[in-house]
Amino acid sequence: MSTTARLSEAVSLATGPRADEPQPATPRVSVVMPTLNEARNLPFVFKRLPPGLHEVVIVDGHSTDGTVEEARRLRPDVRVVMQRGRGKGAALRDGFAACTGEIIVMLDADGSTDAAEIPRFVAALANGADFVKGSRFAQGGGSSDITAFRRVGNRALNAVVNSLYGTHYSDLCYGYNAFWGRCLPYMRVDCDGFEVETLINIRIAQAGLVIHEVPSHEYYRIYGRSNLRAVRDGIRVLRTIALERMPSIRRAWSVVGTGRTAAS
Repeated sequence: MSTTARLSEAVSLATGPRADEPQPATPRVSVVMPTLNEARNLPFVFKRLPPGLHEVVIVDGHSTDGTVEEARRLRPDVRVVMQRGRGKGAALRDGFAACTGEIIVMLDADGSTDAAEIPRFVAALANGADFVKGSRFAQGGGSSDITAFRRVGNRALNAVVNSLYGTHYSDLCYGYNAFWGRCLPYMRVDCDGFEVETLINIRIAQAGLVIHEVPSHEYYRIYGRSNLRAVRDGIRVLRTIALERMPSIRRAWSVVGTGRTAAS
């Protein structure tokens, strides 16, 4: 079956996460992609996008290589949002706010996540999930990019979250996810960095929403260098896990962070 047919079938089956809520006959699928100097990668990424999407939203962090122009050349109907803050979390926050589809898919713009897998995520939502998480470690998934050090770190962080929150995640720090737009109030994305995936995963679980994992393959970034720093971002993930576990400390940290922003 072609990618087009798979997406059409998945969308036609989708009726929404709650039977008692009115849902559109054909849910619209929005794809959100943060970008920062990804002009050379976009032709590969956009080529893999399945037809039938409602919209593609790129959130650009003020690229200097013509990323926005390339996106508009490749896909004239692309929606461009200029990022207000810095970091992946800030970009996703802006992108989520701009989406108009009932289903939202998080996709990287560097070629590491395969847009042709989108029908797999949509189908899982159609089958009753509120939130669908891609996993490199589920049967059928894999990674061409993850290092041994990052694999061990991800496994350790994964174990901590599963132990503290009673979850069964197999791949905590992978950012290829899809969800119904109604999940956004539970996410309340209020972080700026790569810890955003962990924040979302924890808050979705705490809300008691239905989570499915689907296998996904992570590829090498095609061009450019990643902004991910394993140790720095691992520490931020650990801090996020701790703050989400202790709401009073999280509120205090938010006050400190607000003060620092106002003073800067």
